Amino acid sequence: MSTVSTQAIATLIAEYFAATRVMDVEAWLETFAEDAIDYDPVGGNVLKGHREIGQFFLSVTDMFATVGLTEEFVHIVGNEVAVKWTGRGTGKNGQEVIFEGIDLFEINAAGKIQTLRAYWNADAAIAKLQENRVSTQL
Repeated sequence: MSTVSTQAIATLIAEYFAATRVMDVEAWLETFAEDAIDYDPVGGNVLKGHREIGQFFLSVTDMFATVGLTEEFVHIVGNEVAVKWTGRGTGKNGQEVIFEGIDLFEINAAGKIQTLRAYWNADAAIAKLQENRVSTQL
């Protein structure tokens, strides 16, 4: 069982999602353990450590003028957290996109995200961001 309080975990998860909404890679990475493992999305590349996880965040946010994830449902049991979220953004191509997912977090004894399993359809969101890209640049 975690030595981290439920309130501290709730605050950590709120900080994780708040950082996405302001596209702040440093604040987002601060929620992860240095040696965290991120399956984002599950079935894709496994990201290990701050460098790889940060590169992923920047690769996603680089496609957007604005983007952020909002928690719709958060359930904490011990050091595990399940979150249903909705992402909303406007791509640099002007396309608005809405996407949804479920994240499963494991929090370590230091109160940081040790493991994240993100279930969402990244390909569908990216396809929407690529729509009309040519016509918007004319």
